[in-house]
Amino acid sequence: MKVGIVVPYSWSFWGGVQEHADHQARALMELGHEARILMGHDPPGRITKLLHPKEGRHGRPPDYVIPVGRSVIVPANDSLPNIILSPQAMVRTRRALERERFDVLHVHEPYTPVLAAYAIAATEGPVVATFHAAGEQLSWYPAAKALWGFLMDRIDYRIAVSDAARQSAGPYVNGPMELIPNGTTLPERWDAGGRNGNVVFIGRVERRKGLEVLLAAWPRVRERTDSRLRVVGADPLQVRWHARRHELPLDGVDLLGGVSEEALTQELSRASLLAAPSLGGESFGMVLTRAFASATPVVASDIPGYAAVAGPETGILVPPGDEEALAAAIVDLLGDEPRRRQLGERARRAAEPYSWTKIARRLVSIYEDLMNGRSVTREAA
Repeated sequence: MKVGIVVPYSWSFWGGVQEHADHQARALMELGHEARILMGHDPPGRITKLLHPKEGRHGRPPDYVIPVGRSVIVPANDSLPNIILSPQAMVRTRRALERERFDVLHVHEPYTPVLAAYAIAATEGPVVATFHAAGEQLSWYPAAKALWGFLMDRIDYRIAVSDAARQSAGPYVNGPMELIPNGTTLPERWDAGGRNGNVVFIGRVERRKGLEVLLAAWPRVRERTDSRLRVVGADPLQVRWHARRHELPLDGVDLLGGVSEEALTQELSRASLLAAPSLGGESFGMVLTRAFASATPVVASDIPGYAAVAGPETGILVPPGDEEALAAAIVDLLGDEPRRRQLGERARRAAEPYSWTKIARRLVSIYEDLMNGRSVTREAA
């Protein structure tokens, strides 16, 4: 089976949907299928620096990624995604579809312009779509439905990564959606003990990710512990500028920037806990399950996308935006090693249903049913 995966964002600027699609492709290939990802890519050079002031990964994508065009920053859902809007991208997408002749096309965020909608219109085979976004600020959904909502009838099977995403997309989608969560890779070796006392944050410098809240809370943590905050993913220059602007100290804060998947696994496997202080707009706790896979408990905001994944068995949930509650929870968990270790062991068990191998097998069964003209047996949410 040959599966085409369409992502309307850029490979060069990492995000949850890009990571999901990358792991999806690799998991399908590990099961013996072919997979290619059609998405954007912003190579190094003056144009990229002009269009994208933030740091990215501009090296050549892996062979299973088919770049179709550059991206531009478009504010959406209290975030700054890098979306493919170039007309040339549509031409390259059409050529790729004609050349690759996919058995199934799996489109992520089908309402996002322009690549996702065009791919749905241009393909002739079965189409699966996954909806990721959640929140109250999805302002592009009504406009997209008015402009190309008729294309949603071309979708043969609909998936949402969480109940929050399903509720957000529901008014704009004709037909039911199966809940298939974001997956995670499970390291074969893990140990909830022997940690270094540090805290990891994973995310970009965007308001909804809550890094400002964590930085404001961090001096309280430093007063009572020797822990260091390891910031992964955020552009170090942006963090320093943001900290100066808001007069936030960076004592005990290590700015790692973008790291490889292997390096992130090592960070999480050594850290005592993950801090996820997002303020909202998270459809699924992807960073939480990433930590769970390494037996690392979490202190996270009590928002729908996170509360659906984490609970008292795997960490501590605190009110979003509450600096004092965030600091107190981190200090309490760092100071109670037996509890922290117990939560880490339970977190690892909680990660197992999110294994990419398991999710990939479910996707394959959906694809095969569609290819053979069978009605897909929908699994319970």
